[in-house]
Amino acid sequence: MAANPSTVKALEGRGFDKETAERLAEGRTLKDIQGLDKKGLMELGFTGNEAQDVIEKLAKAKRPKAPSARKPKEPAVHEVLEAYVDVPEEWTAEEEKLRDRIIKKVEKLNEGVHEHEIVVMPHRVMREIIKMALERDADAKLIDRVVEKSVDVLRRIRIDPTEAVGIVGAQSIGEPGTQMTMRTFHYAGVAEINVTLGLPRLIEIVDARRQPSTPMMNIYLQEGWNADAAKAQVVANEIETTYLKDVAAIDTDMVELKLVIRPDKAKMKVKSLTRDDLLDILKKLRKAKAEPVPESDEIEVILDEPGFKRLQQVQHQASNIKVKGLDGIKRVVIRKETGHGYVIYSEGSNLADVLKVRGVDPRRTTTNDIQAIYEVLGIEAARNKIMEEAYATLSEQGLLVDRRHLMLVADVMTADGSVKAIGRQGISGQKSSILARAAFEITVDHLLRAGMRGENDHLQGVAENIIVGQPVNIGTGAVRLAVDQKKFAEVKPIPLPPPPVRKEPTPVLEEEPLPLEEPEEEPETETAEGEVTSET
Repeated sequence: MAANPSTVKALEGRGFDKETAERLAEGRTLKDIQGLDKKGLMELGFTGNEAQDVIEKLAKAKRPKAPSARKPKEPAVHEVLEAYVDVPEEWTAEEEKLRDRIIKKVEKLNEGVHEHEIVVMPHRVMREIIKMALERDADAKLIDRVVEKSVDVLRRIRIDPTEAVGIVGAQSIGEPGTQMTMRTFHYAGVAEINVTLGLPRLIEIVDARRQPSTPMMNIYLQEGWNADAAKAQVVANEIETTYLKDVAAIDTDMVELKLVIRPDKAKMKVKSLTRDDLLDILKKLRKAKAEPVPESDEIEVILDEPGFKRLQQVQHQASNIKVKGLDGIKRVVIRKETGHGYVIYSEGSNLADVLKVRGVDPRRTTTNDIQAIYEVLGIEAARNKIMEEAYATLSEQGLLVDRRHLMLVADVMTADGSVKAIGRQGISGQKSSILARAAFEITVDHLLRAGMRGENDHLQGVAENIIVGQPVNIGTGAVRLAVDQKKFAEVKPIPLPPPPVRKEPTPVLEEEPLPLEEPEEEPETETAEGEVTSET
């Protein structure tokens, strides 16, 4: 029975050689193999020592990893992440038929080409071709032509080996960046919320700021919530930060040295608050006691130690006490969007807590705070957000930049598992080359520190090779040609064909030119005066 390729690959990843992996995977899944004991392995033809070695390698692979230093994520975040893991892909019968046709066509187009020209059709492109083919009821010939064109484009857009992608990417982003504006704009479609765009936003992204200057969130609602304005308002009330001064008037009684809180019934109803809710929250006040006024909606706050200064302090504390909402969400705006129903836009960001609010769709809800996405959803989500935010910032200004340049920037910023800035405090200051670090900023500090540590610079990058006057290891500079002198002894001279015989051209006899006829002289006559004249 043939071995399952995926099982073989999984076993190779656990330290098994290919031959052993194929023996174990014959007709068995990885789970079946992990369930074999020493006796079962010996029945498969393994010796006692070999069976013990297999068991140890499998046991080593199953050991739990060391606990992460980062704090565990919230249950709601776990649900979001697990929703994207091991999701079975569903294909209809028609889609499977087209998918198989596309795969076979691509394999046929890859036949006989150089290994660098082999193309693997991206899943997203294949999905798009299948979708358009079904919508337009395309025939087989048209689908084949589209696949051929797609493969041709995929081959042409590949970068050449040893190409200087870094400088190309920097130039492709930097040059359009000179045309960007320096202003803060209103968020598209939501005039009440300001958001930083243009060059300041691009600088925030590449500097990996801990918090954007204008944090905001796009909060999408689940099915059943996004079609009902009342339900959307309920979610908005749970998210927007509401202070006591927003729903009640706070008066100072200077005679009895106490506070009188008069709730606004209309505002309290909108926020779904009651007087009992306010009483519970006012228990947080220090050295003061909140009591309801009989036969009234008012609340009195009585000081433990009466005094004018203390009364002012309690009034300030009570005014800014939070009665509802999430930290960081200053204001929310509800808008009805085509295809999405009611969407909540927030001024401020608190991704971790917003995802836990009932009715919020955690799959689509997002924020422009890249650090928050990294802390809540992980480094891959942060990488995608860097690309998305940079592309949106450039596109909003009408500047078109190839996404692959932005992908390169995002990859470099997140390569070590954390979001790092492009600057001396981030990527540029952590290069392995001493000269490259010194060439950027604070030259003397880098050189002194490297000298004290006894560091070596292997001159592998661009900047350091330019500094010392060597060819850089990119493009043609990355190619090294070695001549095998022994091969010259084996070279046999190739006999050259004799040169072609040159035929002398046949001389052409030139005819003698005919002699020119001389004009006849006319007879001269003598006149009476003795002058000689011609007859003419």
